[in-house]
Amino acid sequence: MENRNNGWSGGQQDYNHSYNFGGGYPVPTGDDFPPPSGGETPPGQTPPWRRKPKKNWGAAKLVALCLLCALIGGSVYPIYRTVAGSSTAIHVGQRTATELTTKTVDTEKELTPAELYNSYVGSTVGITVDLVGTNIFGQRVTAAAAGSGFVITENGYILTNYHVVENANEITVTFVDGKTYPATYVGGEKANDIAVIKIEAEGLTPVVLGSSDNMRVGEQVITIGNPLGELTFTETAGIISAVNRTITMSDGRKINMIQTDCAINSGNSGGPLFNLHGEVIGVVSAKYSGSGSSDSASVEGLGFAIPIDDVADIVSELVTNGYVSGKPFMGVGLGDVDEQAQAYGVPAGAVVSLAPDGLPAAKAGIQVGDIITALDGKAVKGRDELTAAVKEHAVGDSVTLSVFRSGEKLEVKVTLAESTPELQEIYEKAQTAYEEEQAQKRQQQSQQGGYSYGWPFTW
Repeated sequence: MENRNNGWSGGQQDYNHSYNFGGGYPVPTGDDFPPPSGGETPPGQTPPWRRKPKKNWGAAKLVALCLLCALIGGSVYPIYRTVAGSSTAIHVGQRTATELTTKTVDTEKELTPAELYNSYVGSTVGITVDLVGTNIFGQRVTAAAAGSGFVITENGYILTNYHVVENANEITVTFVDGKTYPATYVGGEKANDIAVIKIEAEGLTPVVLGSSDNMRVGEQVITIGNPLGELTFTETAGIISAVNRTITMSDGRKINMIQTDCAINSGNSGGPLFNLHGEVIGVVSAKYSGSGSSDSASVEGLGFAIPIDDVADIVSELVTNGYVSGKPFMGVGLGDVDEQAQAYGVPAGAVVSLAPDGLPAAKAGIQVGDIITALDGKAVKGRDELTAAVKEHAVGDSVTLSVFRSGEKLEVKVTLAESTPELQEIYEKAQTAYEEEQAQKRQQQSQQGGYSYGWPFTW
């Protein structure tokens, strides 16, 4: 979760994101490469960087949680690849997964928390940003936020959470030695809460990306981060409490997470979750928090991290292209039809709250206020089902939407485009104007004792 001192209200925030830092040793290129800091490999054993990880795909469990801050979601199969340029390489570690048996103990060398911190704190960063947003009066205001991140290439690419740098005017990166650098935004994936930024620096020490699929409940993990935006480069330790937790965020989106009892607080968001072999196996992103009222129990030790296997390929694409290629895009903001409206005969479906000119949906004739009830003849009851249906198609596909408009039933064919930064920019400008308009309406409605509708959702 980032530590934000916002001057505006951005809608309901009922979950808490956190950020921290990480580091790692590079993949060895020769047989004589020395073992990582912390000791020699025991005789007769394969060094940890030579071992091939096993795959273990766990079943996802649905857990609806109320969290305090930003958003995440999605899953991508774990493919690690070197991005363009010999100096732009993401380092990947390999080790044998812990055997789940009471008779066999893995004696592979592990680092102590002190050794891990000493080895990798230099690969972690604190991130501060100047933000621009809209307050409840529809006015543009600025604020500050703080988070964490970690170096993934020698030439200055840094991974963090999308919500850490979202709407940032300026981004500043700070290392443990006190050096600071201005950073530029390279690209991000809002649906997965992942972003890449870049500083002009060479010879940095990148972290090693491990495999989250190798981790087991009970294994020890460590974070290094920027809690509260003030207690920089703080290390906290804990265990993996659960894997494959499906977390429901405040906007209804779901994401697969690693659960940990490491102390995670505002400002830790965007940093790494380490195993004791110095490999990053997750990106710290959220924590569960109680209401804090006297009549409810406080909540401790419920932190969450995005599994690195779920986003490794996304990260490579962000470094290479600045965006994730091949994602279908209609260019509409969506909501759900209110149950009260359904009681008066309005059909269930995904209601269009935003359809900017120049994007595929608007070009096909979709209008604000349309209710999309089916895609290619398959009924959709709300925005989540429609979003899932679109994701099953490819860029360039033509889909038929069943639309309810002012009492009439229509069919509209939409050709899906690729979600490029250019198209996203068109949408985001329209969304900003929409949010300012809605903020003004909320102010008027609050003065009149009314209420306002939520934000649109893009896909």
